[in-house]
Amino acid sequence: MTLTSPLRRLLIALALGAALPLTASAAETELLNVSYDVARELYKDINPAFIAAYKQQTSQTVSIKQSHGGSSKQARAVADGLEASVVTMNQANDIDMLADRGLVAKDWAKKFPNNAAPYYSTMVYLVRKGNPKGIKDWDDLARPGVQVIIPNPKTAGNGRYTYLAAWGAALKKKGGNDAQARELVGRIFKNVPILDAGGRAATTTFTQRQIGDVLVTFENEVSMVRAEFGDNFEVVYPSVSILAESPVAVVDKVVDRRNQRKEATAYLNFLYSPAGQEIGAKHFMRVRSDAVMKKYAANYRPIQLFTVDELFGGWRKAQERHFNDGGEFDKIYQPK
Repeated sequence: MTLTSPLRRLLIALALGAALPLTASAAETELLNVSYDVARELYKDINPAFIAAYKQQTSQTVSIKQSHGGSSKQARAVADGLEASVVTMNQANDIDMLADRGLVAKDWAKKFPNNAAPYYSTMVYLVRKGNPKGIKDWDDLARPGVQVIIPNPKTAGNGRYTYLAAWGAALKKKGGNDAQARELVGRIFKNVPILDAGGRAATTTFTQRQIGDVLVTFENEVSMVRAEFGDNFEVVYPSVSILAESPVAVVDKVVDRRNQRKEATAYLNFLYSPAGQEIGAKHFMRVRSDAVMKKYAANYRPIQLFTVDELFGGWRKAQERHFNDGGEFDKIYQPK
C-alpha cells in the first residue's frame, strides 16, 4: 500500500515523538547555583568535584552554572525570576525572603544539617603591610583619619554582617548599650569613602584601587587576598566578632518544574561530604567537620563570636530594625 503524503508525515512525526523522551533522558541536567559575591573561587572548585562524584555514583552527567553578586541583590534576582536551582547565600535573611515568596520551603533551614549552613566565617580586617594606622579593634575603625572599606549593607551580606559585628561589639562591652552601639557604627560609616554594592567590589577597591586603610570582610576573603598578594597585606582579628553562616537551599518551584530535585539535593549534600568540607577549608571557610577543622587548624585563629540570634533576635528582626528603608542604617549613613 502506498501511503499518502499526509499519512506519511503523521507516522514520521509519531515515530520522532516516541524517540524524544529517550533523547531528553539522555541529556545532562543543568543546575544554576545563585550565590554571593566572594564565593566564586569556592564553587569553582566545588562544582567539578561534585560533577565527578555524582557521575561515579549515578552514571549521570550534571553541569552547573554560577551566578555571583551581592547576596541580597542575588536573592532579589531570584525572587524576580532568575531561575536558580539552588541558592548558596551568606545570610539566612536572603533565603527567608525567598521562602516568603513561596520559592523556597518555609522550613528550609531544617532540610540540611547545621541550620542548612555547611560553612561559616566571621568578619575580620585586612590592613596594608605594617598596619600603618595601628588598627586593632572596632573602635579604631571610628578614629578620625581612618578610611574603612565596607560594602553596602543594603545589598551585600558582608556589609550587613560588618554593621552588626560593630554594633554587637559595642553591646558586648561592659555596660554597653544601643546608644553607644549607634554612636560607634555611625562614626565607622562616616569613615567609609565608597560604599560598593558587593564584597568582591569592595576587595577590588581596597587591593587594586588602593583606596582605604582597612577592608572589613569575611575571614575567608581576607585570607584569600593574603594568600594571593602575600606580604602586601596583613590580617587583623578584632577582640570579638560575629558568626557568619553561609546557608543553602533548594529552590523548590524551579527544581520541581525542571525535574531537578534529586540532582539539586545531591549537590547541596555534597557540601557536607568529606570532599566538600575539605574544599571549603582550603578556601578558608570554617567547616562543620571536626576532623577537617583540626586538619586545617592553622588557617583559623581563636576569636570570641556572637550570633545574630543572640544579640539581635534573629535575622528577621535585625533586617526590620536596621536595614529596611527608614531603619537604623538609613538614619546613620549619610552619603557623601
